[in-house]
Amino acid sequence: MHKVDDENWRAVADVASLAEQCRYVPALAARYLLLSLREGIWHSLAVCADDSVVGHIMWGRDEDGSYWLGGMLIDGTEQGKGVGRAAVRTLMEWLAQREDCRELRLSYHPDNAVAARLYASVGFQPTDVASGDEVVASLSVLDGQPKDLNAPSR
Repeated sequence: MHKVDDENWRAVADVASLAEQCRYVPALAARYLLLSLREGIWHSLAVCADDSVVGHIMWGRDEDGSYWLGGMLIDGTEQGKGVGRAAVRTLMEWLAQREDCRELRLSYHPDNAVAARLYASVGFQPTDVASGDEVVASLSVLDGQPKDLNAPSR
């Protein structure tokens, strides 16, 4: 992952979801970039593979101190290659290293089975809380590592 900068922002903005995903995510990552620029809550990152921008992911810190992962969009041509999982795990590990990070959260539409499987596979568990029409999932952070990453290998 890389900071969105003058060199890569256009490539990030052009990241496009698959048509069938537009029910859950915007058609282009440009919407997420605008949220980051205009709202001052989210921080956008470029997801890169082999020096090419292949996606977008953003993070933010809530008033309660939890850190949120949001706005992930992997270009349709790059999906199914593990890029999304790698981006989520990398961001999880990076946020968990923050001294004040005790919990990671994210949300997804309950009908988005692909997202639910991905997030469960890296340790996120659905909560009883909703964010609009989305399920909120969380993961505890212990000793600078997401709890699931502290588990022994199987």
